[in-house]
Formats: sequence, C-alpha cells, structure tokens
Amino acid sequence: MRDSQHPVPGRPRLGQVIGELLLTAGVLILLFVVYEAFWTNITSGRLQDEVNAQLEESWGKDKDQVAAGNPVAPPAPVLGEGFARVYLPTLGADAVSAVVEGTRNEDLRAGPGHYPESQMPGEAGNFALAGHRIGFGAVFQHLDRLDACDAVVVETEFQWMTYRLLPLDQSSPERRTAAQACLSPEQADRVSDGDYAHLLGRHITVPGDVAVVNPLPGKPWPEPDTTLESMLTLTSCHPLYSNSERMIVHAVLVETISKTSGTIPAALQEQ
Repeated sequence: MRDSQHPVPGRPRLGQVIGELLLTAGVLILLFVVYEAFWTNITSGRLQDEVNAQLEESWGKDKDQVAAGNPVAPPAPVLGEGFARVYLPTLGADAVSAVVEGTRNEDLRAGPGHYPESQMPGEAGNFALAGHRIGFGAVFQHLDRLDACDAVVVETEFQWMTYRLLPLDQSSPERRTAAQACLSPEQADRVSDGDYAHLLGRHITVPGDVAVVNPLPGKPWPEPDTTLESMLTLTSCHPLYSNSERMIVHAVLVETISKTSGTIPAALQEQ
C-alpha cells in the first residue's frame, strides 16, 4: 500500500512552474537594469573621454588664432564628431558633457547629440540636443530639476554662451515676472506676450513632437530669419526607465563671451 505521507514525485504543479518563470523573469529584468544603468555608463564614460581628448587636440591647434583675436570659423562637424561642451551648473560641477554631432544610437552613446537639422550654438534659431536620462552616461538624467532662469552654458572653440531657461508658468503675470528676472526687456516682452509666449522652460510631450526642435519651437519651419532668438533645446526620454514620452527644456541666449577675453561666464559658478 502506497504511503500517503510520502507521495511519489510527479510532474511539477502549475503554480510551481509559474513561480519559477516569474523568478527567472525577475532575474533577467534585474540584469537588464544593471546593464542599462551601470555598465552602459562605464562604456559611455570611455567614449566621452575620447571625445573630450579630441576636442582638446583640435581646439589646441587654433590657440594662436584665438590669442590674436581673429579665430577662423570651424568647419561643420561630421556625424559622431565632438564640437562643443554643455554645462548645467545648477546640477553640480560635474554636470558637463562634450557634445557630438548627430542623434543616432552610436552618437548618443558618447554624449549629448546635436540634431543636424537644427542650428549651431549662438545662431538665430534653435540649437537642439538629445541625451539619455538613464544609462549611456545619463547626461540629462536630472533635467527635471532645472527651474526658470537656470543657466545652461555652451562652450565652443572660440566662445562661451549662456542660455537661461524660459518660465515654467504660462499664465501672463507670473510668466512676465519670471522672464524679467534673467532676460533682457525685449526678450521678456517676446516671452511673456509675444511670439515666444507659447513656450515653457520645461514640459513633457510625445515622442513624435518633432516641432520642438524647429527654429521657433512649436511653430512651422520658417525661412531664414535673423529676427529669431538664439535658443537652446534639450530633449530626453520621460519618465525614467521609459521612452513613452519626452522631456523638453527650452532656454534663450542671454550672454556671449569671446575666449579672447580670457574670462569665463559667471553662470558656471551658480549652484
């Protein structure tokens, strides 16, 4: 007679199988998160070091031109090439990244990438960059901490350019007050009641909203127009660990300093 206290082993129960599958899935997800959040940061850090070294080498070739006060305009960068640095001083002294040309996956592994169809730093229009928030250096991880009037500084071979975030509020009285705190009177007018009144310093949108990188974000692409403000736009995925939405930051140029002056922007000291 079979002992009921010691049943003969048989096929695993359905609940046991499901439990083991869930455990395996959990381990795989954990490994993926570790890969995304940590290992890719290591590889991207190495690529950033290479881009920064390339910048130092290429910029060093023209030091005599800078010292003489007659720098030659650099050629347009090719895809994957570094050509600038972007600083987010209110996020800490280490919040600085070399910028590469292009927004392909291989470009963004090295750092924030410039949308090739957008303008270059300091030009009338919109200098637009994309970057990751998690993994691959996570260069734009803390964009959600930026506030109205916070500085974003762009360094090129010959210039320092300071951009200030647009107001985060769209209602007119508060918006004008925020704009007047860091923008010129003319810029404050355009931002509070004029053709830039629709833009927020930071907002969330859908991945297909490509108009955020237009010369005047959110408006149709215009003919060349020197009356446009010189803007900076930063784009990244939202929320963290997802790409279902996009976080967008808009800022306007308020100061340009030539490197021939030997001074650096005071905004770099802001914390």
